Amino acid sequence: MKNALVDALVDLFRKAATQLPQDVLAALEAALKEEEPGSLGRDALFTILENVRLASRQKKPICQDTGTPVFYISRPKTMDEDEIRQTILEATRKATKEVPLRANAVDPVSGENTWDNVGVGRPQIYFETDAEKSEIRFDLLLKGGGSENIGQMYFLPDEELGAQRNLEGIRRCVLDAVFKAQGKGCPPYIVSACVGGPRDAVARVAKKGFLRPLGQKSERSELVQLEERLLREINELGIGPAGLGGKTTALAVHLSAIHRHPASFFVDVSFGCWALRRASLRFSKGEAVYE
Repeated sequence: MKNALVDALVDLFRKAATQLPQDVLAALEAALKEEEPGSLGRDALFTILENVRLASRQKKPICQDTGTPVFYISRPKTMDEDEIRQTILEATRKATKEVPLRANAVDPVSGENTWDNVGVGRPQIYFETDAEKSEIRFDLLLKGGGSENIGQMYFLPDEELGAQRNLEGIRRCVLDAVFKAQGKGCPPYIVSACVGGPRDAVARVAKKGFLRPLGQKSERSELVQLEERLLREINELGIGPAGLGGKTTALAVHLSAIHRHPASFFVDVSFGCWALRRASLRFSKGEAVYE
């Protein structure tokens, strides 16, 4: 059973690294139609889409930065977390060689690379228990370093932005983060922001927002309206694909909110580049189903 799961996870890595999700691909194709013929933005999107097709056809990574693996796992209560964790580490080492994945686990003190994508905090693994199911589900996000570097954390009120503890304040934070990012994180972006507290929790929830399919609306009507407004305003900035100018700076904006301490009000703005690599696996009784 363990060997079968290791092999299934290696295939999950391969799928995430080499095949862009259909919703992201569809959004890029729609964006291409919106850009002006002969513009740098259109040329950038054309090149991106050709890259995506070549990667899928040749089963090679979409980007040379294969990112930080982030696992979100829903497990039956009968399955041991430590055993699952060890299986993931084994699969990560194997996938690094076989897919291949770039070695992205570096000790910040010594500067030494582990060369297998396994280290302290690598991969990132988050568990939740689903007592109703007998299968285990893995959602894998390969989070690129360039888009990770441009994320921003805000504490409201923010005097410089004139941002108060309300929806308008959140809007100002998101727009400020995108303006600061410009083209440094490989747009068109998927922007995922979470508001609330504490700060480590909003950062974690904002990143998990990249699992939401593009086009799926927030469960909260107030956030739906703000998402739509922000997407429109972000694209009016004109940063464009690859930062070369154009109508498409972002493909989607995802907002979420968690309860906070009365003294705290954090807004974490996280960015996903156009190569938003995610894939899912359901595994039960030795059988693997990919999504």
